Amino acid sequence: MSDSDQITGAAPVVSALAQPVKPAEQDLFDLDALTCSEMAQAISASHAAEASQLRENLERRAADQRLRDEMALYDFSGEKYRQFENELARYGMSVLRGWMYTGYIFKLTATRRLFLTPTDAELEELHRDSDAREELATMTVALALPRFRRHALVEGGWRYEGGASLPTYFMGACLFVFPNEFRRRRAQQKKWSRALAREAIMLAPDAGSTADLESQALGRIRVRDDLRRTGERTRAIVALTLDGYSQEEIAELLGEASVRAVEGALYRWRKSEQQHAPEGGISREWRG
Repeated sequence: MSDSDQITGAAPVVSALAQPVKPAEQDLFDLDALTCSEMAQAISASHAAEASQLRENLERRAADQRLRDEMALYDFSGEKYRQFENELARYGMSVLRGWMYTGYIFKLTATRRLFLTPTDAELEELHRDSDAREELATMTVALALPRFRRHALVEGGWRYEGGASLPTYFMGACLFVFPNEFRRRRAQQKKWSRALAREAIMLAPDAGSTADLESQALGRIRVRDDLRRTGERTRAIVALTLDGYSQEEIAELLGEASVRAVEGALYRWRKSEQQHAPEGGISREWRG
């Protein structure tokens, strides 16, 4: 189902949900260039367009009210409700994927005082990785559906007079669920990264299998061997540094208090290894 698909009985426009409200080009008048008669005609046309939009909104919400009343006859269950729920889920996932792709979802949650402050890496992942968007959209919709049924339909939270269509109201429910799912996934990603870092340390290659590598690579292998003398935290920091991570990224992955904490761990490790290394020092690339 594309982002422009619509739910039976309600016709929300996805692009209108996913973009900040702004005047249409035909609503912007150059007052200095219009005569009084032309200005009156332009204003009249603008009012007519606004009236048409209001009428369409009323018709859409009236159709939603009829649909809600029909589903209420069967206590919001049965085949008709399942069909409605499936269409609502498809619509919600389509909109959420679009919002995540552009990063607009974080502006929407912020308007509800649900601040997530995504990193550049997180924004880039959601823009690039369709699987990440799919995962978050699926979990968000799955948790929002029962919340929507209970609050909006059973308890009467959605009302015809409220001004929102049923799909728009549902997207509001999704926006309250999304922050927790985003934080859950963020915490899981950090746990995975730490586990991978520990695994990389445990599975470090031995020197015997690298006789044909350049001296720099040999030096890095010896560094991995030397890490056996250090604690788990320092091993993780050094191993990630060895794999090309920046100190900012290491602080984020390992939950360090600051970049200075990472720098301090590396400094203390270098000083310690200089005392153990042959000929008075460790490999050139690791000297502070």
